[in-house]
Amino acid sequence: MNLRFWRGWGVGRRMAVITMLPVILLFTSFVWYSWYAHRAQVAEELAERGRILARALAETSEYNVISGNLSDLRLTINGLVQSDRSIYKVDVIDGSGRAAVRVVSDSASDAQAHYYEAPIRKQVVWINLFSDNGTPHVSASSDSRPPTLTTEVVGWVRVTMSPANMMAKQTDRFQIELSMAALALAASGILAWVLARSLIVPLREAIGTLRQIRGGNYRVHPPVTTGGEIGELQASIGEMSLALDESKRDLENKVAERTRDLLASRNEALRADADKRKLIQKVNEIIEDERKSIAVEIHDELNASLIAARLEAQSIGLLAAKAPPGPEVDEIRRKSEAITKLALDLYANGRRLVRRLRPEVLDMLGLHGAVEEMVRHYDTTSGCRFDLHSEGDFARLSNELAISAYRIVQETLSNVMKHAAARSAHVSLLLDEGKGLLRIRVVDDGAGFDTASASEGIGLIGMRERAYALHGTIEVRSSPGEGTDVAIALPLNLPVQTPAVPTTISEASTSQR
Repeated sequence: MNLRFWRGWGVGRRMAVITMLPVILLFTSFVWYSWYAHRAQVAEELAERGRILARALAETSEYNVISGNLSDLRLTINGLVQSDRSIYKVDVIDGSGRAAVRVVSDSASDAQAHYYEAPIRKQVVWINLFSDNGTPHVSASSDSRPPTLTTEVVGWVRVTMSPANMMAKQTDRFQIELSMAALALAASGILAWVLARSLIVPLREAIGTLRQIRGGNYRVHPPVTTGGEIGELQASIGEMSLALDESKRDLENKVAERTRDLLASRNEALRADADKRKLIQKVNEIIEDERKSIAVEIHDELNASLIAARLEAQSIGLLAAKAPPGPEVDEIRRKSEAITKLALDLYANGRRLVRRLRPEVLDMLGLHGAVEEMVRHYDTTSGCRFDLHSEGDFARLSNELAISAYRIVQETLSNVMKHAAARSAHVSLLLDEGKGLLRIRVVDDGAGFDTASASEGIGLIGMRERAYALHGTIEVRSSPGEGTDVAIALPLNLPVQTPAVPTTISEASTSQR
């Protein structure tokens, strides 16, 4: 990492930063954690108290709610609310959902967004007033006492808490902790300044001595005022001044000779570097010329031969048609038709191979013109409506990037034609120079597919590999009946390529997408 601002700093500032940076980070972490802990403590305490108050009031409000004696219940709740400033409001809801009692605190300033609720249950206790012999009894053992049965919910108690009071206390504690941490930070800053100064003073003296030596005074002997590495530096400067005086004369005698040798070596290195650049340029030209030559050979030689073979086969078929009917003539006609079809297929394969080696339309029209021509061709020859939107100057794109982008768009539109059954498709080309990316997007309104369960297809694999080779990204979003959205981002400045295995494609169609 190139820290240019660090280079201009002195040793004292660097020492202060090195000393204070961990302290500042620790101070920041402590302040943040302390504030977070206080707030979390308030929230936990309010939640616990809210739940306990709701349950306690629910257990003690059964009789009042059932009997309708709400005045005593209101007094009890009012006393509780006024004595505890962390309670904002208490509501008692009867079985029909109506508010039977509501007490709001006069001292609480705010309220939580949620409340704590507990049900008021109507309980029945079975009591047997007679013994087994028929005589009344007053008490019984704990084992023989009948259970208390909960029959129904007759209401609810809702407690709304106010965090203001607790938060104020926690804020006071936080301010105390913050003050102590700030004092510690200030003490650390003073200590860092003292340590930095203990390094600056002897270093400045050593720098002054070095400046005198640079001015030609080699008889300077700086005093050794400290120990450690700084003291060794001061002693070494004194020894160096003597050694420099002795070696000055020898160096002056060798400078001219060494200078001549260095100049000769430099000129030779410059010539070698120029030859290397020419060689690399020549190799690139040869590779490009060879690709063109192969494309021309296929187009002119192989395709011409295939056309001739097709014509010959057609001639054989015409001759067979003129011959007297017979099994041999029919066989000759079938073979002639098979050879003609094979020649046409080979010719088409040759044409596709030529386009793969060197797409002519890309050379003539550039990326924008080639994609525009492709979109126009699909729009006029298919039942799907295609349109193109582009932004940017694509003439500055490298040949490799332009070819890859062209092939990706070609494969995507081919997938739309083969598998999407779409009514319309939109192609977008955007040159994002701010982020250094070429963005391609193809959206159709076709049948779509499930990206999670669909199998891998050859088309998407090829597109993924092209984008991966250029350190680009490809994202496919689709779902059944919702169409497909393919987004590709390719960097304008291609990094150095390293061999790697492409990642597994998770977005693939159920056929050859």
